[in-house]
Amino acid sequence: MRIFTGMLAIIVLSTFCVAEQAGQTWQLDQKNNWQSLSGSSDGNYLSAIAKIKQAVANGDEESITAQLGQLKTDYPDLAGPDLDAYIEAELLFAKGKWTRASTQYELFLNSYGNSRLYSAAIDRQFSIGTAFLTGQKRPVLKVFKLRSYDEGEAVMTKIADRTGDAPIAKRAMIAIAESFEQRGKFLDAYSGWAEVSSRWPTGETGKVALLRMAQALHSAYKSPNYDPSSLKSAQSYYRDFKARYPELSEQNNIDDNISLIDQQLAYKQFKIGEYYDRTDSPQAANIYYRSVIESWPGSDAAKMANEKILQNESGKDRVQEPKDLGKKLFDTGNKLLDNWFNPFK
Repeated sequence: MRIFTGMLAIIVLSTFCVAEQAGQTWQLDQKNNWQSLSGSSDGNYLSAIAKIKQAVANGDEESITAQLGQLKTDYPDLAGPDLDAYIEAELLFAKGKWTRASTQYELFLNSYGNSRLYSAAIDRQFSIGTAFLTGQKRPVLKVFKLRSYDEGEAVMTKIADRTGDAPIAKRAMIAIAESFEQRGKFLDAYSGWAEVSSRWPTGETGKVALLRMAQALHSAYKSPNYDPSSLKSAQSYYRDFKARYPELSEQNNIDDNISLIDQQLAYKQFKIGEYYDRTDSPQAANIYYRSVIESWPGSDAAKMANEKILQNESGKDRVQEPKDLGKKLFDTGNKLLDNWFNPFK
């Protein structure tokens, strides 16, 4: 039997909802407060379940089987089909067969909504969802292994749907959004944070979600060759954040990011003007250059646009743009960041 190590061990151990200290048994309630259960039938039963979960964490199938038999002997009124179904899922989990374990936990949750083990099964599903969202691979046809991001998202979504406004629902939705961020899927990350914001619009969660929505949309902008609508939306969210939380504006570089987006939007418009210049349409090009100067008068792109207009009106040969702009900076005496904003790298 394989022993769990590293990140998975941490995930597994962190899901325990029962603890023992100085001879007393404690359980976390819905508000994450510890409640003493020592001496109660519930406390003794949950303590026994916690020991079984420890055996699962250690990959000790023999100990799991022995403790399960003892549990059924000690608590015949509490042992039933729900416990059998739960332990079947636990054994699959202990063997690292997470996809099958997740299916079994799902069957348990659908069949035994009133079981005392319901919360423990939800915790296990969260562990599996976390592993998949952080890149854990699953076997396919016993040969290939594929990452299971979609499966992790599905697991976490079901947890959130089942548990409503509970803390674990919030953690599940945040895990989905952060997974998209880490994979560079910023429009999906924005959708994830928007869902978090819609469920928890106020408090610390609402504050974080609003900022991450702005950052995700800002990061989604690829280059002046693409549609800039994500930039405009990001700027709107940055301004909303500044209006709601002015005391946090400076430490989160809100003003800098708003100004950066102005530079990026101006440069996008400038590049359209350059396109018309390349097609020998200087009059059309000048229309766009003038719009840059009018809309973003202090931008670097406005300075470049003014030079382009002077060149077009003088009839002189146009200055060729450097071939290599690089990924981050366009150098025209001043440095203009036109691309690759990504606060999560």
